[in-house]
This record gives sequence, structure tokens and C-alpha cells, in this order.
Amino acid sequence: MNHETPTPLLDAQCEPNGRRWTLALVRELPHPPRTVWAALTDPEQINRWAPYDADRDLGTTGGAVLTMVDGDQRHDLPAEVRRAEPPVLLAHTWGEDGLRWELAAAAAGTRLTLRHTTADRDWLPQVAAGWHLCLDVLARLLDGEPVQPIRGQSAMDHGWPALRDAYAATLGPR
Repeated sequence: MNHETPTPLLDAQCEPNGRRWTLALVRELPHPPRTVWAALTDPEQINRWAPYDADRDLGTTGGAVLTMVDGDQRHDLPAEVRRAEPPVLLAHTWGEDGLRWELAAAAAGTRLTLRHTTADRDWLPQVAAGWHLCLDVLARLLDGEPVQPIRGQSAMDHGWPALRDAYAATLGPR
């Protein structure tokens, strides 16, 4: 992927969740839920679009390791798949954060809702910008385009700073 302009901002909401905060992002994908489910759970597919690699298939409950990748740097984080209901719901931890992937059949394919829960509300625009780029890559991969993952520092070359600022404006002040 070259220095391209990201897709328009996703529908994004910031929700209080006890002492934590949840970012909710919605993305429409023109593929059936089973296809999207496989991209969320199969380690070979995850490695091609997500900010992390998975040490196992995430389609079943139990422990896992998600390895953040930034160029040659790798950082293992513990994960626990808490719910796996193919092809509609995947909920797992990622270090201290929680991720909930909801897939709903839609006229054009799948409506994907990602809920990323973290401790720091101020972090949400950055999280939104990162997931936005990852979901752009996911969409292109599902369309059959050869594209490289955008993660870590390489995101700076793909519009991450502008996305972060735009999501900060959309999500509003603290």
C-alpha cells in the first residue's frame, strides 16, 4: 500500500464503561459474515491486516498470545478469548484492553461493530485511527487486493495523524 488517503471516517462513538471507556467503530464490508469471521479469527489472515499476530485460531474460547508488531519490534501481550460465537460475536482481551467484534448480516454483506475498551479516554482517538487503517487493509484484503498491513510507525505514512485529529474532534472533549 502506498501513501494513500484513508477512507472517510467511520461511525465512531465513545461510551463510558464503569471506570473505563469503550470506543465503538462501525464498518460495512461487502462480504458475508463467515468470510469476515475467518479474517478475525484465523492467525494467517490476522497477520495480514491486524496490529497484532495471534498464536492460535481465535475462534474458540481460552488463552492466547497477541503479539503487537511494529517493524522488527514485537511485543507479546496475553489474551483471553471470552466469547466465540461464529460468525456473529468474538470477544477477547488484548493485554488490559477488551475487544468485542460484532458481525451482523447486512444487505451489502456484513456490518462490523468493533468495541475497544481501554482505561484512558484520551487514548481513544489514537485507537480509532489505528483501527481505521487496519480495517481499510482488511477491506482491501477481503476484496482480493495484495496489500501490506499498516501497523506501528508505518501508520504515520498512511494518514494516521490526520485520522487521530479527526476522531478527536468527532469523539469530543473529555
